[in-house]
Amino acid sequence: MSQFETIDFRREKGVAWIRLNRPSKLNAFNTVMQRELGDLWRLLRHDNEVGAIVLTGAGDKAFCTGIDRTEAMGDSAPAVDRSSAAGRLLHFDDPGARIGPKTNDLWKPVIAAINGMACGGAFYMLGESDILIAAEHATFFDPHVTYGMVASYETIHMAQRMPFGELLRMQLLGAHERLSAKRALEIGLISEICPTAELEARAGWIAETIAARPREAVQATVRAAWATLEMTRSQALAQGASFLALGWKPENLADGQRFFAEGGRVDWKLR
Repeated sequence: MSQFETIDFRREKGVAWIRLNRPSKLNAFNTVMQRELGDLWRLLRHDNEVGAIVLTGAGDKAFCTGIDRTEAMGDSAPAVDRSSAAGRLLHFDDPGARIGPKTNDLWKPVIAAINGMACGGAFYMLGESDILIAAEHATFFDPHVTYGMVASYETIHMAQRMPFGELLRMQLLGAHERLSAKRALEIGLISEICPTAELEARAGWIAETIAARPREAVQATVRAAWATLEMTRSQALAQGASFLALGWKPENLADGQRFFAEGGRVDWKLR
């Protein structure tokens, strides 16, 4: 049972299911959702029942369409003087700063199940998710430039997920062009397309499979992968032993070796 106002939340088979639940607003995030997401990501860091997370949106129209522009958020506090460029830069509160899992120091894998439009501020969450899959009708775009705004944080978040030219095309064409799920798969933004009716089952299978593995090994692997994005190859290799130590647990290794010695067979799928 969800105790949140803008999010549906449940645990099942080692998986936390988070559903952005403002379908009448196309799951745009407001101040309450911003706070609830930040609080939830941090709670999940210490939730031993949860080994993986599925993030999706309510309905089939939108995953998330960014910030709810009918509500003042972020740097709109009247007490802050923004009459100068220095005031704007020194005191800017990013409205999306708390809604991503990695920003909240969560290293349990997040599978984003994109069930429709994903645009603008949705990229704070997609840019910090680990595995992205999408329904056939999902689309991706960023309208900031079209409406005279800078696509700043959204561009930074997505730069690690998309080829540079594809990213700039999406950002600069704004609302005039949308990236299809098919094209998103071709450029590696997502790893799978499936019918809408199968989206949550597919995301659930991925999450449950991961959640069944030792928590420490999974989280250390995620941490190593993300740290590598910010390092050179030689720097990352120099930290390899540290990442191994993060996930080291003798009983997990012993169980894994025993499983291997006994045949180590799993029911695998071909993608």
